[in-house]
Amino acid sequence: MGNELHVDSLDREILFHLREDGRLTNVELAKRVGLTPPPCLRRVKRLEEAGVITGYRAVINPEALGRGLEVFIDVEIYANDRKTVEEFETTVASYEEVTEFRRMYGRPDYFLRVAVADHTAYEAFLTGKLSGLPAVLRLTSHLTMKKIKATS
Repeated sequence: MGNELHVDSLDREILFHLREDGRLTNVELAKRVGLTPPPCLRRVKRLEEAGVITGYRAVINPEALGRGLEVFIDVEIYANDRKTVEEFETTVASYEEVTEFRRMYGRPDYFLRVAVADHTAYEAFLTGKLSGLPAVLRLTSHLTMKKIKATS
């Protein structure tokens, strides 16, 4: 396709460094990739305008905010009418404990990532909020034994 952006090895190196530290100054980034600041800035702006770089953010330590327990939940629903599905999605997306929410192809219907303080808080979330929703058929919780790799 003619609309595809060509990303070369220098662009990839810029992306690598920005993924590692999105707060790098243009001068420091240019130094790390072997460019002078003006062409480096042009490349970054081109990557932003093309939608390759979609934003910059802070990576937060959940334990520092009292949300050290992360649980992955598979959710199956029995409803298939648009109104019920939309209400379910709106409600679940509004829960502050839900840090990621995806509709899946096949089973499960949804995948959630939930961050809470501890097992007691998770049980309260599960029984007080999620399992009581009208559309919910089945919930399967997955607790992590060991985090081996995570990208932000």
